[in-house]
Amino acid sequence: MRKKGVVVKFMSNMAIVQDFETGEKFLCKLRGKFKEQKIRPIVGDIVEYRQIISNEGVIENIYNRKNELPRPKIANVDQVIVVTTLKSPETPLKILDRYLVLVENEKLPAIIVLNKTDLLTEKKITSFLDTYSGIYPVIVTSAKTKLGIDKLKELLKGKISTMAGMSGVGKSSLLNAINPGLSLRVNGISEKLDRGRHTTTVIELLHFDFGGWIADTPGFANLDISHIELKKLKHLFPEFDNFSCLFPDCNHIDEPGCGVKKAVEENKIKNSRYQSYVSIYKELLEGK
Repeated sequence: MRKKGVVVKFMSNMAIVQDFETGEKFLCKLRGKFKEQKIRPIVGDIVEYRQIISNEGVIENIYNRKNELPRPKIANVDQVIVVTTLKSPETPLKILDRYLVLVENEKLPAIIVLNKTDLLTEKKITSFLDTYSGIYPVIVTSAKTKLGIDKLKELLKGKISTMAGMSGVGKSSLLNAINPGLSLRVNGISEKLDRGRHTTTVIELLHFDFGGWIADTPGFANLDISHIELKKLKHLFPEFDNFSCLFPDCNHIDEPGCGVKKAVEENKIKNSRYQSYVSIYKELLEGK
């Protein structure tokens, strides 16, 4: 009898599949046809499997993916949770913007989590919200004080999400606060480097007690955007689409009658966002 589940981990030619109905996990082999066709499941794949003995099984069918994230390699993602901090460590806004561009390029919804807000002044938090809350949902959290944890749980419930952010921003601490049963290992911050040590090395879908899965993925620092089309970049900054330019093919760099540059001057588009755009635009232009 075939059952349905999701691949929560993949190692070599074996997959750990979690049953949708029971929540049980099975170590599954692949049918020979998959090996012959060089098809390998990835984390997030919805599969049909058959139990053989005890907690062992065999994957019979892999459903078509609705999407696939290349970095990290995960299928059927509903949303990307981008965790950032302004202190301990300080995540540069250009790094956050770079990742948001990659998420936009994959046509996936992004949710920004501003963590460790117990270390911040109200002015710092307000300034951040002023920059991003009109573009993306922003959840203000503190794993230490449990601020925003319930709100985050509601957004994660019943979905396959992936979580990303620089090392040390508190991804594992947040997940432990959301679902204490996960008991994820947490490392401290190196004061000398002001950077966390990676606590996550293998991509794995973690199941929440309240329903839903999340991939706790390694932190990011150097994000490759070389595959993004130069002409497409301006559409990966959603707020730019609210303003009209004199020329339809305006790149918002040095063209006359640019509505985006005017919006920046009038503070309708934040300067930090525009500078991130210009920086990525020049990088892609040089790489052509």
